Amino acid sequence: MGAFEQGIEDYLDYISLEKGLSPATVDSYRRDLQLLAGFLSENNCSKWQDADADLLLFFFVWQKQTEKKPMTLSRRLSTYRGFSRYLLQSGQIKKDFCADQLSPRENREIPHVLSPAEIRILLEAPKDTPLGLRDRAMLEFAYGCGLRVSELLALTVHDIDPEEQLLRCWGKGRKERLVPVGIYALNALELYLRKGRGALLRGKNTQALFLNRLGDPLSRSGFWRILSAYGKSLGLEDLHPHSLRHSAATHMLDNGADLRLVQEFLGHSSIRTTQIYTRLSRSELKSHYLQHHPRYKLCGNDGAGDEINQLEQKISEQKKSE
Repeated sequence: MGAFEQGIEDYLDYISLEKGLSPATVDSYRRDLQLLAGFLSENNCSKWQDADADLLLFFFVWQKQTEKKPMTLSRRLSTYRGFSRYLLQSGQIKKDFCADQLSPRENREIPHVLSPAEIRILLEAPKDTPLGLRDRAMLEFAYGCGLRVSELLALTVHDIDPEEQLLRCWGKGRKERLVPVGIYALNALELYLRKGRGALLRGKNTQALFLNRLGDPLSRSGFWRILSAYGKSLGLEDLHPHSLRHSAATHMLDNGADLRLVQEFLGHSSIRTTQIYTRLSRSELKSHYLQHHPRYKLCGNDGAGDEINQLEQKISEQKKSE
């Protein structure tokens, strides 16, 4: 293993133990650092201390010119800062090579958000089969509780308390939080546990809540395929695993939820992360988020009837054309 690879692996081991980062986050760090290592290798460097200030300046300028997504660029610069400090503290370099690098301006991408009518169509799409009951429960929890996909798929049968209407999950950095659960999600869960999960379990011994058709815990890629299939069948384009989480946050703010309570609900460590949703929100922020979550109000008149009828007509016409 070369000096570049050894330094990267040592650093990834260090942050995994210190911060408890998820495997997906560690893989992102690895890709970012391998990009830097590849650039240095192509410019006749064989170890980290070979990189001079001019070469590193060129690399960072090149990154800012070629990477069009501010969030990706911000993450890479954050990765390089942490890595540079690690190399400095471990004596592998003599100067922090990120000391003069500023973050890109906080011009974050607007996340993809579904309308309340599109959410209703999506949540009502799964059929009353074991897999369909699982899908309905997953979608209800993803939207109703604003969970990250990793949090959703890590749930066990013991993490939800129907009587208290709460669930326990672990977010980034293994931070534990309690999340309110609405009646729609609880009803979907009750049906799934009573009629769906046992059929999928196939006699296997696992506490994972959401299972694939073989009785094993559902994977992130499996969830993505399920969501994409529903999106395609319903004519909902650009569905992303976190589209439901983004939609929940935006709809809550639209209905008057307080920004800091939405921050707590989503498990964001910084209010700045939550503030991106205010760019999508139209209403003045008011009070407790549970009182304003659209999924808890859908049994009344939410003004989405016309849009739902239009979506259903669109889906019907699409199926006829197929």
